[in-house]
Amino acid sequence: MTLVAEKKRKKEHGAGAAVPARASRHPLRAEFVRGIAPWTGSVVLVTLAVGLATTSAQWQGGWAETRERLHTVAQLLGVPLALAAGCWQGGRERRRRTEDLLATAVRGRLARFLAAALPVAVGAAAGYAVAAALALLATRLYATGDEPDLVAPVTDAVTLAAAALIGHVLGRLLPWRLTAPLLAVAGYVVLGVVAYDSRGPLRHLSPIGYTSNTELPVWWQPLAMVVWTGGVGAAAVLGYAARHRFTALLPLAAATAAGALLVQTGDGLWHTNPVTRRQVCDTSTSPQICVNARYEKLLPQVTDALSGLTGRLDGVQNLPVRFTDLPGEPGPDEVDLPMITPFGWSVARGRLTDPRQFAWEAGMALYSRVECDLTGDPRLARTDDAVQHYLAPSPAERRFDELAAEGSEAERAELRARLDARARLKAMGDEERRAWLSEYFATARACDPSEVPAL
Repeated sequence: MTLVAEKKRKKEHGAGAAVPARASRHPLRAEFVRGIAPWTGSVVLVTLAVGLATTSAQWQGGWAETRERLHTVAQLLGVPLALAAGCWQGGRERRRRTEDLLATAVRGRLARFLAAALPVAVGAAAGYAVAAALALLATRLYATGDEPDLVAPVTDAVTLAAAALIGHVLGRLLPWRLTAPLLAVAGYVVLGVVAYDSRGPLRHLSPIGYTSNTELPVWWQPLAMVVWTGGVGAAAVLGYAARHRFTALLPLAAATAAGALLVQTGDGLWHTNPVTRRQVCDTSTSPQICVNARYEKLLPQVTDALSGLTGRLDGVQNLPVRFTDLPGEPGPDEVDLPMITPFGWSVARGRLTDPRQFAWEAGMALYSRVECDLTGDPRLARTDDAVQHYLAPSPAERRFDELAAEGSEAERAELRARLDARARLKAMGDEERRAWLSEYFATARACDPSEVPAL
């Protein structure tokens, strides 16, 4: 004791008084501060963050995409890590050879178990919670519509905590150093196999389960999944450490009931998101431009990308009424908008990746001759190429023309014919071109070259 501390003691308690003993700290505090719980949370956080960051272009900006990716990464990577961390913690006493010493402690078996297991479970759930918060924040910056799902992260956190508790029990039962890494590998393999099993009934019991960007779970599915995973974890803990082990039957019965409900309901656990059946439209253009309500904030960008196309079609007749972006086949007077999803191709982080490519794909959707044999008479292909060049040329058009110019004599001759057709369409007056395009779009599905106006 230092001189200053000694003087303070004498001043407070008197010269001959004894210094009161420091209040004992709760055993959980030592586990949270100096155990592997902080490391577990950090490893889970870093692993999930890396897994999310490497595919950020595929989910950032869409709430449903974020939910699906966060859930998949958390279960496929987080659950094996939680199992391994819990297992390693569970085998600690055997490795330190302190089992007999701890057995003489005043606290009961269950209390000792929870003092060692709960911090790791909380650490795994906390690491996931931070990763989920960062993912939701990242999507918030580029959100294109819809609303965030705050229920799925809760069910995922419960699953990770239950996995850590189950791993701790296995670590107590199999206290070998290789048990933890082997358990992590086994968990990853099993979850991966179940994730790709789209028909088996057990897929509804798997924490990774079924995920879809266009569907939502029924309101009670997250609650049933929490009871299923949490019940299994609680039953494992009570069955191993409780003084009266029959108490494990209660959470086991709850888990069994929840699991049976999940399996029996099957595909009825999910229903189509009502938002996917709606679309928002810009009716000031012809054709009108509509995007799915899930991505309504993309409408100004899409309208701007197609402004050149719709501007050149102003006054032209026989066009589809609108570009539509709903599930299923378009109506008789509609054509599909170029695909916005999956993210990472046409759209990434709330922005169109290539507006020129998007406009070309939209122009191609206005006429369709996929079932036509265009090898016999090249005039129809030249006409389509001229219209395509005028409305919204392909970003790769110049490259293809250069390749044709360097090709055989026949390829160079065909290139000259295509260039002549493009020039004739461009040289028309505005009224003449509108009339010609109106006649052209009246035959947009025809395969007979004689039915299509020539250039």
